[in-house]
Amino acid sequence: MPKPAVEQPAARDPRVARDLRTLATFIRIYCRHRHADAIRREVALKDFDLAALRIGRLELCPPCAKLLAHAFVKRAHCPYSPKPACKHCQTHCYQPLYREQIREVMRYSGRRLVLSGRLDMLFKLLF
Repeated sequence: MPKPAVEQPAARDPRVARDLRTLATFIRIYCRHRHADAIRREVALKDFDLAALRIGRLELCPPCAKLLAHAFVKRAHCPYSPKPACKHCQTHCYQPLYREQIREVMRYSGRRLVLSGRLDMLFKLLF
């Protein structure tokens, strides 16, 4: 018997889809620059259709792929609407190790995107 399709959280809310795309972009940049020598594999997440989210082909090293999976699950299940920036949230849902990793990814990738002319990411960085 075929397995029922998992409802995509991004299909319900375009803000979630945008946030997931942003997370993927940030982690992709971080992995490409900080883990340049690492072996990368194409990422396939069990509960998320990357093509439907318009993310495209995503190749990450295993630690970055694990961080991406954790970040996607946490964002998709965020109980707040509208979702506050994680740094302003009263409920820290990320495990401490992942929280520190995602902070580093956001710092590094956010600066790179702003310096490369992606001013739309400046808003994401500051708020």
